[in-house]
Amino acid sequence: MHHVALALYPGFQALNLAVSTVLEFANRSLGEPLYKVHLLSEHGGPVLSSGGFSVGTEPFGKRRFDTVLVVGDNDVLPTPPALVKFLQRAARTSRRIGATCTGAFNLAEAGVLDGRRATTHWYYAEQLRRRFPNVGVEEDRIFIIDGPVWTSAGMSACIDLALALVEKDAGAAVARDVAKLLVVYHRRAGGQSQFSALLDLEPRSDRIRAALDFARQNLQQELSVEQLADAAHLSPRQFARAFRDETGQTPAKAVEHLRVEAARLMMEGGRHAIDVVARDTGFGDRERMRRAFLRAFGQPPQAIRRMARGDELQTA
Repeated sequence: MHHVALALYPGFQALNLAVSTVLEFANRSLGEPLYKVHLLSEHGGPVLSSGGFSVGTEPFGKRRFDTVLVVGDNDVLPTPPALVKFLQRAARTSRRIGATCTGAFNLAEAGVLDGRRATTHWYYAEQLRRRFPNVGVEEDRIFIIDGPVWTSAGMSACIDLALALVEKDAGAAVARDVAKLLVVYHRRAGGQSQFSALLDLEPRSDRIRAALDFARQNLQQELSVEQLADAAHLSPRQFARAFRDETGQTPAKAVEHLRVEAARLMMEGGRHAIDVVARDTGFGDRERMRRAFLRAFGQPPQAIRRMARGDELQTA
């Protein structure tokens, strides 16, 4: 049996506990207990969530667990020293260690993410990058597996991480069965982008907003850095630096995101041929668009269209 510990602290975001539900239903699907979930905290007893209710926990202690996951919170609260020590010990003694949402900050504080790739909630990704420069932060990922260290993006992405754990331990069929029982889309690919980051680019300055507005209105064009800089009334060098500072992305990456989102909406509408969608959103050809969809959604354009129609998706 795999003993899985979820490390909690006051103010944790309760949605992260959905991990335990995924593992519970994996046991039901298998007809036998593969997972035993332990909710842990520094002293044990009730721990208050950000929602204002408490859950019962066991103290950290010195037990060994197969898998340890530290959950996140809404505001990137300071990591308690006892939690740092617990995570450092778990990194040495557990088969896997990971974090959901902003729990990545706790892992980073414990040094577990040094030299590794990791993700977190898109809203806090740049803060994680600034505070922990030794961590390879990739904000456009639902989850990342780097050796024994697993991290997931914000909020509901913890379900994707948990389904990936189940798939790793018990196989894809069990993970699919659990997803169906929970009425969720079968595990989004880890490389799939965090959609909120694509839809909600909010730069601080009017100049960068003007460049993004120009890009949205001219997706059929090549949209070079020089064109965008001209729309922002900045030199290309000033523009590239300001754009990255305000959005956390390069101009090229942001333009690809805008193209992909526009193409996704056209594909879901189902009225346009793939070649037409690729042309109208600036990809130029269907193969370039297909590669961009795989990077963003983990699925090719045809799969996105099938999903919109209610068809069962096939793995890309």
